[in-house]
Amino acid sequence: MSFPLGMHVIGFRVSAFWRGVIQLGAWCVALAWVLRTYDALRGIPGLPNLTLPKWDTMPEGLPTLTVVVPGRDEAANIGATLDALLQTDYEGMKILVIDDRSNDGTAEIVDSYYAACARQWEGRLDAIHISDLPEGWLGKTFALMVATENSDSEYLLFTDADVLFSPSILRRALVYAKASAADHLVVLPTMQVRSRGEGIVLGFFQVLGLWASRLWKVEDAKATRDVVGVGAFNLVRREALNEIGGWLPQRLAVLEDITLGRRMKAAGMRQRIAFAPGLVLVHWAKGARGLLVGMTKNLFSAFGFNPLLVLMACLWIGVFCLLPLAGFAWLPTVLPALAILCCVAALYRVMGEVSQIDARYGWLYPLGAVGMMLAMLRSMVVVLVQRGVVWRGTHYPLRDLRRHNSPFVWEREARKRRDAMAMAKRAVKKSGKGRMG
Repeated sequence: MSFPLGMHVIGFRVSAFWRGVIQLGAWCVALAWVLRTYDALRGIPGLPNLTLPKWDTMPEGLPTLTVVVPGRDEAANIGATLDALLQTDYEGMKILVIDDRSNDGTAEIVDSYYAACARQWEGRLDAIHISDLPEGWLGKTFALMVATENSDSEYLLFTDADVLFSPSILRRALVYAKASAADHLVVLPTMQVRSRGEGIVLGFFQVLGLWASRLWKVEDAKATRDVVGVGAFNLVRREALNEIGGWLPQRLAVLEDITLGRRMKAAGMRQRIAFAPGLVLVHWAKGARGLLVGMTKNLFSAFGFNPLLVLMACLWIGVFCLLPLAGFAWLPTVLPALAILCCVAALYRVMGEVSQIDARYGWLYPLGAVGMMLAMLRSMVVVLVQRGVVWRGTHYPLRDLRRHNSPFVWEREARKRRDAMAMAKRAVKKSGKGRMG
């Protein structure tokens, strides 16, 4: 039996049956990439861009807005964030800073800004210092709950203490939120890339995210798995937040931003997403190592602290992102491998136009894929060894976290509520017919 040259090169001698299986598998993976890329190329350009002149106006009804800035040990960043927010051009905005048990001088910085605002912009900024964390709460979610209960604005913007805002972005976001009747609006931030390693990791991360959630389907109420939530810019309508129970149901959710998005979408709230290149800036972490290490507490929680789901995700990355490179070693799989690379390049380009991450990092996407797999595995191992998440000096037991971090729990809860409501309606209808009889 003769074998293709490519099979000799990579050291395999397989039957005609398995050669057919390999070819079919290669084309199936390529087809999946082509379909996802086709949808992305059609859908992403249609998402709103808040930098356009049409959004540079005043929101209908001039709704009030509270910008919630929670922070713990953010002395290095919070001053710049508050400086940017104080330059905003929307007068209906107030800033509420929640100092969450800081030990590095954050509290003193916040108090100095509060005193300065009391002299120059009375009522523009307020601050609350948290000294104790109640049992059964994560520090950040408790801070967000405290802020929600100590404000009365129509809208709430939940952000972080290391985000930089342009003067007009809050106004523009409110214009779009009102125009689109949004209950939950996410403005995707522009990631500041300061090194090649950061570009490699973030570039791959944004393309990988298109497989986890189709951004162009976020507005579709029927696309329940396509949700979005970003800690840098989660704008919610207060009545909608109250309707889903506030922060209490997700008090131990590590990824509080995406969990909020899941809850909103599962409850049938109107979820919206927008780009604003250059208007919301975030520098996530220093260097590739800083990014990957910084994901330690987040990645395992994204899979509900389920090791099997993490291993499946790593396998998916290996099969869909790394294995196609081996297709260039055998002539019958060169074409699907080339198609996949073209799709990767196209996704890097279309996302780069709105994220401002250089599309040329696509040439190094295998490094990003390997790094992401290692980060997932590292997150899983560290959390299992520690039997929980250690976040800013507090240990949260794994047994408690698992009950609040399943990626599917909110859909199940929403389904139960819908079933209960349907049963109640049927019972009322049946009772009415009985009385008529």
